[in-house]
Amino acid sequence: MRNGVEELGWRGGGVIALVKSSIFQIRGATRGDAAGILECLRAAFSEYRAAYTEGAYLDTVLTAESLQTRLSKSTVFVALDGMQQVVGTVSCSQADEQEGHIRGMAVRPEWQGAGVARQLLQRVEQQLRGRKCSRVSLDTTEPLRRAMRFYERNGYERSGKIADFFGMALIEYVKKL
Repeated sequence: MRNGVEELGWRGGGVIALVKSSIFQIRGATRGDAAGILECLRAAFSEYRAAYTEGAYLDTVLTAESLQTRLSKSTVFVALDGMQQVVGTVSCSQADEQEGHIRGMAVRPEWQGAGVARQLLQRVEQQLRGRKCSRVSLDTTEPLRRAMRFYERNGYERSGKIADFFGMALIEYVKKL
């Protein structure tokens, strides 16, 4: 993929190309989305693999079993392209009566910059507002600088809380809803 164009091959002396569409939909995830969610997480975080500890990476990209747990205990959303392939995902849960928590935000690299993350974030915030949450938190790690800038542009601020995440610093961000 170069500049949003995927080369498909040669035909009659010219390149056949498919221009990536930025049309996508967001809906609640089902168990049938599991393989697509796992692939999306792996694709989104693969470039950071070397910067993560083994435990942190596995907790981030999930296993089939840990994804099933997340699907049963959290609300998970997926962004689907026109071919119904998972191009983004995020989950949320209620931490307490007034606070929601966001986890597992990921967008496939070829879809980054197309508005998928913004729409996913808006969807989980809407979900948490509907649950009467007045505050939302999320955690991220130092290697994810682009994600930090994204969250800050969308009204999130560092809370000052830093936890241990399998030997890595886990930085909490919060936002009032």
